[in-house]
Amino acid sequence: MEHPEQRITALIDALAGVIRGNRQSIEMLVISLLSNGSVLMQDVPGVGKTTLAKAVAKAVNVQFHRVQFTPDLLPADILGSSVYNPVEGTFTFRPGPVFCNVLLADEINRASPRTQSALLEAMSESHATIEGQRHDLPAPFLVLATQNPIEFHGTYPLPEAQLDRFLIQLQLGYPDKQTEVRILYAHAETEPVDHLQPILSKQEILALQELVRTIRVDQAVSEYLVEIVRRTREDPRLKLGVSPRGSLMLFRASQAAALAAGRSYVLPDDVQRLAPYVLPHRLIMTAKAKYGGTSGKDIVAEILQRVRVPT
Repeated sequence: MEHPEQRITALIDALAGVIRGNRQSIEMLVISLLSNGSVLMQDVPGVGKTTLAKAVAKAVNVQFHRVQFTPDLLPADILGSSVYNPVEGTFTFRPGPVFCNVLLADEINRASPRTQSALLEAMSESHATIEGQRHDLPAPFLVLATQNPIEFHGTYPLPEAQLDRFLIQLQLGYPDKQTEVRILYAHAETEPVDHLQPILSKQEILALQELVRTIRVDQAVSEYLVEIVRRTREDPRLKLGVSPRGSLMLFRASQAAALAAGRSYVLPDDVQRLAPYVLPHRLIMTAKAKYGGTSGKDIVAEILQRVRVPT
């Protein structure tokens, strides 16, 4: 593929025209797509999480499904199940909404842990085991899960094992005053997402995902990345640091960031830029640190300041 960085920039520009004032978050989401990872969006209602998911699916011309997670949702409602045909006397598998390219798991923490876990295998291995049978998911496959950080009554917090499977955690936040005024006029007559044209094809996304794996990472940069991760495991404010899976995800996301920047190699700057999005949600703080006002992002920022950057 010629000039892949231009194709990636065109995708980001198209999405930024729909979700205004959040280009940084859009870039992170595209990097996650290129890395074949999943995204957890934790933010208040009404800031554009659902619209962003729809826009991504439309911009890459793939199948999109949305599932509203509720306490009575069952794993079969997501994965699918076998349906009996009384005429033929046979069972036919009816796939659930997980069989798509972009899945929006809306308010994932409102479903029971049993239902939440139905996504674990799909997010990690791109297939689902249903009634003892393995079913491959279509490629590419991207899970965009949302959480409302305000109302926790009647919710089930995601366990560490599931949080660790999300490549990136995003917070869109409120737009500034001028951006919000532009949003009003942009939505005055029609919805911007309705006019969004496909920018990349499914085949081009798959080709870009393969290209990401060819981006060179120097030994010194890999050691720098691992040193950042190891510092999280030694920090006394943390009960649990970043896992080796987290190291691998930061490695892959850094490759995707380098490709998006038009480079064939990863710089320490790529690792520094991605670490605040890839690492904090994998950290478990001690009670003293948590209630003392320290956040995972604060700890990652301190570690990035302390670890020597390779030249």
